[in-house]
Amino acid sequence: MLIYDKLYIGGRWIDPAKKDLLEVRSPHDRSLVGQAAEATTPDVDLAVATAREAFDHGPWPRLAPAERQKIITRFNGLYAERAEEIADLITAENGSARWFTGWTAAALPQQTDAYLRAAADLPWEEELPRTEDATGRILVRREPVGVVAAVIPWNAPHQSALVKIVPALLAGCTVVLKTSPENALSTLLLGELLTAAGVPEGVVSILPADRATSEYLISHPGIDKIAFTGSTGAGRTIASIAGRQLKRVSLELGGKSAAIALEDADLEAMAEGLKFLSLANNGESCVAHTRILVHRTRYDEAVAGLKNLVESLTVGDPTDPNTFIGPMVRADQQERVRSYIETGIREGARLVTGGPEVPAGLEGGHYVTPTLFADVDNSMVIAQEEIFGPVLVVIPFDDDDHAVRIANDSPYGLGGGVWTADEARAMDIARRIRTGTFSVNGAPPSLDAPFGGFKNSGIGREFGTTGLTQYIEYKTITL
Repeated sequence: MLIYDKLYIGGRWIDPAKKDLLEVRSPHDRSLVGQAAEATTPDVDLAVATAREAFDHGPWPRLAPAERQKIITRFNGLYAERAEEIADLITAENGSARWFTGWTAAALPQQTDAYLRAAADLPWEEELPRTEDATGRILVRREPVGVVAAVIPWNAPHQSALVKIVPALLAGCTVVLKTSPENALSTLLLGELLTAAGVPEGVVSILPADRATSEYLISHPGIDKIAFTGSTGAGRTIASIAGRQLKRVSLELGGKSAAIALEDADLEAMAEGLKFLSLANNGESCVAHTRILVHRTRYDEAVAGLKNLVESLTVGDPTDPNTFIGPMVRADQQERVRSYIETGIREGARLVTGGPEVPAGLEGGHYVTPTLFADVDNSMVIAQEEIFGPVLVVIPFDDDDHAVRIANDSPYGLGGGVWTADEARAMDIARRIRTGTFSVNGAPPSLDAPFGGFKNSGIGREFGTTGLTQYIEYKTITL
C-alpha cells in the first residue's frame, strides 16, 4: 500500500493541516490502494504564499528560458523512466483500463516535447521591424502571467496536470496544482519527479482536495490565472469568480462530439476507430465521439456494426491486459451513467445492446454495461447531455446539410469527425462544424496543434505554441 502522509508544497514535503489521511480505494473491488494527505484552506494559504514569494522574488521567472527548458527536459526523461509504474498506479486509483493508462503514460513525454519545441522557438523578447513613420524602437517581451492555479479532474490525471504545469513552468510561472482525491497518490508522485529534475523550491505545490477547497484556491487573491479542466457547470462557476476578480482563465470543459458517417464511409474502419475515439478510458472522456450520425442508406448496417463493436468489448478488472472497459471511478458516477441509460429508454430510444444492469459478476465494483441506442432524436437528453460513460447514440440523417445541422445542434463544441472516401466533402463538412477539433476518417490529432472547444466546451486552448501562450503576458517597451 502506498502512503503519502505529507503534502508537496513549494517543493517540500510538509505536514498537512488536516491530520486524517484520505483513503484511495479501487473502483474495481473497493480494496485500499493507499492513503494520502488531503489539503484544506490553511494548506492553500501556505501554497499560494509560497508560490507568490517564488514568483515575485525567486529565481524561476528570471531564469533564461533555455535554463527552464533544460529542467523540464530532465523532468520529461524522469517521467518516461517511470511510465509503467505510473500507469499501474492510475489504473489502480481510477479504474482506467491498463492498456489506456499504459498508452497515455508512454505518450505524455511527447506532449511535453511539443511544449519544449514551442518554448525553444518562441521569441521571448524581440524588436519589431521599423516602419517608415517610426520615431523610435519597439521591443516586445513575453513574460509569465504569474501564479497559476491548475485545477484538474480525475479521468486523466497526469495528462490534465502536465498539459498545464509544463507550459506554465516553461513560461516562468509558479503553480499550485489542485487534484482530485481519487488521484492523490499518482499526482503527489509528480512532486518526486519535479524535485529530482531540479525545479527550485517554491515553484510547484500539489494539493489533493475537495471541491470546497478548490473554490477557495481559485478565489484566492494571490492567484493570477486559473487553468481548469472539468465539467461545464464547474467551468461556469470558475469563470464567474475569475470575472469578478479579473483573473486570467482558461477552461477545457465538456463535450458531446458527433461522428458523421457519409453514405460512402468504410463502416468497418469507422467501428474500429470509434472503439478508441468513443469508448477509450471507459467512455470517461470529454472529447469522446458519442453521437454517431449515419446516412439513412447505411443506417441499419452501421447500427449492426456498432452493436458488434460494443458487445465485443471486454468489461472487467482494469489491471487485466485483456480488459477494454473498466469501472466508473466512483459509485455516484456509476449511478449517473445508469440513470442516463434509463432516461434513454424512457425517451423512446431503441436499446440495441446493453442497459442499466450492472454486468454479471462485477457487482462489487462501479461497473456499467456498455450501451448502444439507435433511433435517437437529437433533442433527446441522451443526445444533448454529456453522459461521461460507455454509452453511444446513433442518429440518422438525410444529406450533408442535415448532418451538419444535427452536429451543430449541441451546447458543446469540443470535437467530432467525419468518415468518407471523398476528401473534398470531408473538408466542406469539417469547415462547417463549430468545434475546436475535427478529424477525417479518424486521423489522430497533433500535439503541436491547438486543442480546445467552442461554445460550452471552454475558453482558450492547450498544446504547442498556442497552449504555451496561455501562460504569457505581453509587454511593449518603446525606446
